[in-house]
Amino acid sequence: MQIWSAEIKELESLYTLIKGRFPGLEKELEQLIKFDDANVILIYSRRCLEVIVSDLCINELKRPRKTEPLKGIIDKLSHEDKVPSNIIASMEGLNSLSTFGAHPKDFDPEQVKPVLSNLAIIIKWYLKHKDSQTISKVKAEEKLTIGEIKVEEEKDESKSPFITKENNRKPKVILILLLSGILVAAAIIAYPKIFKRDTLENLRSKGKFSIAVMPFQNMTNDSSWSIYQDVIQENVINYLTSFPDELIVRQTESINNLIQSKGITNYASITPNIAKTISQKLNTDVFIYGSIQHAGTKLRVNANLIDAKTEEILKSFEIDGLYNEEIIFDITDSLRKNITDFLILSVLRKDVAPFRQCLMTTNSSEAYRYFRYGEMARENRDFPTARDWYFKALSIDSNFFYVIRRIAQTYEREGLFNIGKEWILKYYGKRDQMPIGLRLRACNNYASYFETPYERIKYSRQLVELDDQDAGSYIHLGDAYSSLNQYDKAIPEYEKSLELHNKLGLEYRDNLYYGLGYAYHETGQYRKEKKLYKKAEQAFPGDDIGIIYRQAILSLSVGKTNAADEYIKKFMAICKNSYPEASITGGVAEIYREAGILDKAEEYYRQALSLEPENPARINNLAYFLIDKDRNINEGLELVDKSLELNPENHNYLHTKGWGLYKQGKYHEALELLGKSWELKIYYDHQIYLHLEATKKAVASQNK
Repeated sequence: MQIWSAEIKELESLYTLIKGRFPGLEKELEQLIKFDDANVILIYSRRCLEVIVSDLCINELKRPRKTEPLKGIIDKLSHEDKVPSNIIASMEGLNSLSTFGAHPKDFDPEQVKPVLSNLAIIIKWYLKHKDSQTISKVKAEEKLTIGEIKVEEEKDESKSPFITKENNRKPKVILILLLSGILVAAAIIAYPKIFKRDTLENLRSKGKFSIAVMPFQNMTNDSSWSIYQDVIQENVINYLTSFPDELIVRQTESINNLIQSKGITNYASITPNIAKTISQKLNTDVFIYGSIQHAGTKLRVNANLIDAKTEEILKSFEIDGLYNEEIIFDITDSLRKNITDFLILSVLRKDVAPFRQCLMTTNSSEAYRYFRYGEMARENRDFPTARDWYFKALSIDSNFFYVIRRIAQTYEREGLFNIGKEWILKYYGKRDQMPIGLRLRACNNYASYFETPYERIKYSRQLVELDDQDAGSYIHLGDAYSSLNQYDKAIPEYEKSLELHNKLGLEYRDNLYYGLGYAYHETGQYRKEKKLYKKAEQAFPGDDIGIIYRQAILSLSVGKTNAADEYIKKFMAICKNSYPEASITGGVAEIYREAGILDKAEEYYRQALSLEPENPARINNLAYFLIDKDRNINEGLELVDKSLELNPENHNYLHTKGWGLYKQGKYHEALELLGKSWELKIYYDHQIYLHLEATKKAVASQNK
């Protein structure tokens, strides 16, 4: 028995109160109480808190959370007195301790207990809070209704006595009927094009929908097949029931009892309309209506997925086989899997951003489920766990290509770039099996590692030609031009992407604002840059660390030192909970360097190094700064030698030393080191390219 079993029992009791009322919270809490692993419990505790805080952000702070850190929202709820101070304390405690589940850090299992206790306290308060809101809303609606009745009575009394109510209404009624006829006609014309899509979208938006499976009708004229009417129904229901996170499945007994209560003894007499009525009584969203058919030596089992409100067929499924009873279970297995895959993917894919929908090439709900688990772990920066889930997804569907890209990314995030490159090669190697859009993206990823930005531009242009409404492709173009320092060409691409985000109502991507802001800055368009960051503040309510970083640089660049100081303080405060002090100090050094305030930049580079004196990256950062800015080339070379002692094959350190030797006029030595740096580089690096070309010219000139 786990040491936190008592806390789990309390949460199980709370789960029964939540079930059916708050689907998002129900889903996360249901997962939490299933597991015994401390890390998983901490992760799902945090996700429960995120659901509650995100809801409070919308309903109390009157805005969506988007990418704002959890702590920032909790602070605002506290500052604006939206949540009692004792609950804020529990939220802060849970938020702080639960991070140990997402990061590979040591923690004491005893720390799980206060996390669960705090979660129980928060949920109890949240339930009372939501109940009080509901009561207030009902009272307000009652007052509104009474007020509306009085207003209507006053309107009737004020009407002229010379005009009867009947005569007064008749022209309006005729006009309304005429307009209604026009609208109905238009709706009938548009119906086939829009309704099915809208119905599926509505189901996806629910996140978890209910389904009933009718008995399959024996249409073979062979009574020996009637036994399988219930068998197939039961088989499909049992299979669907094994996916409780996504589906609410009505059980066989409740369905067939309703059928019998209507006096139906022959399943062939169940029409779609009767099935709809039964489904509505069971409060289901969709139902399956199928049959067993026979033609010659062929047996066919088909099933229609039907909307329980409209009787619209959303999807049809057919499985054929030999007219032989021995094969019926194989046919049923195939049918139930096809139905389940469609249903589960319809639910799961609702969380995938539109620009990533085209990347989801799997038709396996199980593979997709594992992919989703991997995405959850990746969001929490638990890359080894994410990778494990991705491997499981790939083992089920080897053609789930995007998973291969994700595996590469997990290695990249851990600094294991060589392994990441191997997976990029595997991803690229499958390009001929991919749909055209995904193939071009694979080529683009390959170009980032093994080619130049010019190839990236070519592939991104082809993606734009394929779909000129794909906002992401314009970002790729902007990034490629920026990597070549061609900011005048990057800006129109970024601006086109921003225009599409506004036009299509897409969720904004922070890298778009970073890229466009940087391009504006490098071309001296400070007013546009400032205006862009103001828009970014609206797109990302709260404190986006990247935007604040860029605002600090801009403020320093235009002489607004007081504003810059405030941004830097905010930058450091946000980073405090997620990054070590040396990294934060190094970030401040970069701010001053980009703003051209070199004395302050050097001060912070040295301070960062003093915090981690044995870190080769910190040593190299100061070394490169001293060399590149001609501050102290000799000291820079002495420093980078220490980095190279610790990691002699690091391309960044080789680049730093090669650039230092170039500045000392030692061109042949510089050429050797810069050439090696170029060969070892992870991605295309335009700075290394420019320095290598300058060195080649110097050597050629010296040899004349």
